[in-house]
Amino acid sequence: MKVSDAALFRWAEEAVAHIWPNATADRIAIIRGDASARRYWRVFIKSNRKSAPPSAILVDLGPDDLPRYVRVLNLTTDPVIDPPWVTVHDFLSKLAVSVPDLYAVDKIQRAMLVEDVGSVSLVGGVTRTPSRTADLYRAAVETLFRFHVDGTRQVSPNLLPARIAYDGRLFRWELTEFLDLGCAAIGPGIDPASLVPELDSLTAQLGQLPRVFSHRDFHGLNLFVQEKDTIRVIDFQDALMAPSAQDMAVLMTTRDMGKQVSPSLERRLLEYYYTGLIRRTAADLTMDEFIRSYRLCVLQHALKMIGRFLLFERDGKRGYSRFVPHAIAQACRMLSELDDPSFSRLRIALA
Repeated sequence: MKVSDAALFRWAEEAVAHIWPNATADRIAIIRGDASARRYWRVFIKSNRKSAPPSAILVDLGPDDLPRYVRVLNLTTDPVIDPPWVTVHDFLSKLAVSVPDLYAVDKIQRAMLVEDVGSVSLVGGVTRTPSRTADLYRAAVETLFRFHVDGTRQVSPNLLPARIAYDGRLFRWELTEFLDLGCAAIGPGIDPASLVPELDSLTAQLGQLPRVFSHRDFHGLNLFVQEKDTIRVIDFQDALMAPSAQDMAVLMTTRDMGKQVSPSLERRLLEYYYTGLIRRTAADLTMDEFIRSYRLCVLQHALKMIGRFLLFERDGKRGYSRFVPHAIAQACRMLSELDDPSFSRLRIALA
């Protein structure tokens, strides 16, 4: 059942008054979301006590606890008792990942009130101070160690992400939109069927990689920068088990991140990440194998996002088509660096 905005606002106002006595919700302003079904508002709080924060975030969790790919591919049949945001939040808190505080949650209203981590995303922080690019991205990589190393070692089989694998079947399903929409957009006369064997090969290789506890959407708009380069992490509810390079691929190449992360910085960050795995005795691949896995992850992600951005535009979500040339460029770059003859048709199509 869809809850009205008025009901959500009343719930938020009551939650503020209950959590912080003598505080009131002064006003509520919508926050432009991204492409998910979740919606967000900033609740400005008026109080004569310092215990209350100046604002909090009201979250409408949307109609579904599980993302579409989990439901379509039937990746889990277990019932979801609590919203994944809550259960993953509790786990990440134990790992000392800097996630927003959870103030209140109502499973019936499908609503949460959480800490406001500010408005300076990693992308915004780097844009504002380009000289800090390497430092801020290294801070993001340090956060990934808590996911990939500590999280993998401590995750319980009962936690939902532990039961969902980013495997070859999911990687392949994600490329459906590339075949349906992307091929026609990147060039006339491309037969999508001719690319299927190469996409099958790509996703089969990805499916054979070792998996770690992964954020899955670890990009610069889901990471916020606070004092002393503290990275605050949001949008973690779709965590699952994935190749470690997948989060790194999303961090450094999704959308137009290539404008911030040059190939030389990319290489340094990959070496920084891999060296960190070695120090933590958590490396399952050699350095060469890891770099290849990264290139495969970037290639798959770029192809996926070509189709996804075009789907968003078709469905009326404007502003995403501008990222398509960046995704094509990343895919071409990876095909060149992989220098793999088994991707010859993809190379011709994207050229």
